[in-house]
Amino acid sequence: MIVLGEEIMMPLSLDRSVDRFEPGSGLLLSEHFQMAYATNDIEAARALFSERLGIREFCRLEGPLAQGGYIKADFAWVGTVMYEVIEAAGPGSAIYSDRLPQCDGFHLRHHHLGFLIHDEEQWQGVFRQAERNGWAVPYRSRNPLLQACFVDVPELGHYLEYLFAEQAGLDFFASVPRS
Repeated sequence: MIVLGEEIMMPLSLDRSVDRFEPGSGLLLSEHFQMAYATNDIEAARALFSERLGIREFCRLEGPLAQGGYIKADFAWVGTVMYEVIEAAGPGSAIYSDRLPQCDGFHLRHHHLGFLIHDEEQWQGVFRQAERNGWAVPYRSRNPLLQACFVDVPELGHYLEYLFAEQAGLDFFASVPRS
């Protein structure tokens, strides 16, 4: 409860109703659900997020990259936002590490905002918008969980990632721990 003068005001909640998302009309007109960071030391990054920022538990996916490198990604929900921390090295890892400082020490940088795509029309709209605006799509992938792509909007200083999930991908998102 907030008291202003003699008025008593009750805390308000935000209306977060879901509208029809139209990424074909603008790339930010998609369901934003994820904040992601790239690092050169995932254990140090995880400690920062846990010990100093309050995220209690993560789950990890890791494995080889298609070109021979290796990736580790930790995931955690905080409310309606999923946090992702990524460490990748070796061939094929540049999309994750190219914006990290290339010097000694621990580095952590915002990498992308993640958006959930719900159907093929929205998925194709992402590519139409990127092309219309002259933005590169430097990465596309498909696996049993989902299709994904990064759109590079240089003015933002980070990527926009679009995820078109299969049911297995949605099940994975649902299994990510909540803090």
